[in-house]
Amino acid sequence: MTTASKITLTRVAMIPVFMVTMYLSGGQRGIWLYLSLAIFIVASCTDFVDGYIARHYNQITDFGKFLDPLADKLLTIAAMTMFCEWSVFPAWALMIVLTREFAVTGLRLVAVQKGTVIAAGWSGKIKTASTMVGLCVMMAVPGIPVLNGIVIAIIVLTTLYSGIEYFVQNWNCLWE
Repeated sequence: MTTASKITLTRVAMIPVFMVTMYLSGGQRGIWLYLSLAIFIVASCTDFVDGYIARHYNQITDFGKFLDPLADKLLTIAAMTMFCEWSVFPAWALMIVLTREFAVTGLRLVAVQKGTVIAAGWSGKIKTASTMVGLCVMMAVPGIPVLNGIVIAIIVLTTLYSGIEYFVQNWNCLWE
């Protein structure tokens, strides 16, 4: 197993720890929420580290191509789910995120069956980065509705844009 894949697996292993600390925080300022934030930041940073190592040291593998985006999705959806439970993140916004993730994954599966690999686009990377940063902001300064609304709007808009872009650029995969 490559170093990059080990780092990605570490991110996956951090998700249940993050969920427990978020649950213990109850969404209130305090040690548990700030510990959750620290875990989330470290886990988010591993996304950039494993990608750099994979590219720089030629450690790109099929396992890594599968696990890395899955780990990102699990981490961000875990945070959104906790915020949803606390009525801070609306369920409709979470549904938009989930719908985009399932749709793009489905598109990629269809493309692979036809011998085409759909690489991650810049809009998807921007979506992931802005989502991770936005969720960090929501944890760092909880309880500010206007700030939460801005973060949620950015997450929804980047999610919709990147999802639409994937389908526009790869529409032919569905009809060939």
